[in-house]
Amino acid sequence: MQQKSSEVYFLEAIVLDIDGTLIESMAIDSDLYFSSIFAVLGPVEIRENLNDYDHVTDIGIIAQVMEDNALPLDSDAIVSIRNRFVAGLTARIKIDGPFPEIPGAARFIDRLRDSKEHDVAIATGGWRLSALLKLETSELNVKGIPVFSCDDSPSRTEIMRIALSQLGNVYESVTYFGDAEWDRRACEILGWEFVPVGAGLGGIETYDNYAV
Repeated sequence: MQQKSSEVYFLEAIVLDIDGTLIESMAIDSDLYFSSIFAVLGPVEIRENLNDYDHVTDIGIIAQVMEDNALPLDSDAIVSIRNRFVAGLTARIKIDGPFPEIPGAARFIDRLRDSKEHDVAIATGGWRLSALLKLETSELNVKGIPVFSCDDSPSRTEIMRIALSQLGNVYESVTYFGDAEWDRRACEILGWEFVPVGAGLGGIETYDNYAV
């Protein structure tokens, strides 16, 4: 990634999740993800709540599912789960069209891209392949915005750290937009500001009134 000029100083870094934060995909994403796990690993036991997993990322959850069920950590099985999951997403999008944006998300991203006081990255716990599929088929203009995923690390906090470090500037503040408790928890660990999105956390339900 090309380094920005050292003469440019961005006051704030904005890091964005995807599912439930930029697009309304969380429910379908979760159903396809676990059905892909069962299809490859068989009838394995799954923890009752996603918050019960140490690393709530696509790779992190699978690793703990394998550990919980006394299965060896098998990279080929993980790739098979990913490929089945991406195939399921692709089929769903072909039938029903792209996932809809969270209200105002496209305009919010456009404002960030035009802002001289912000730098922006995307950090998701999903795989890069599935993240790019969702984004590239959406109506969000994310061209030029770097995307970081569980391909970079199974740890959500580490994915977020990598995203910030790769932006290549020093910031007065860092703000993360996410829709889940594990997003809030990661921000507490990192010392970042957190903006909850969606009714689940009592967060914003439209970006139209969020000024940058």
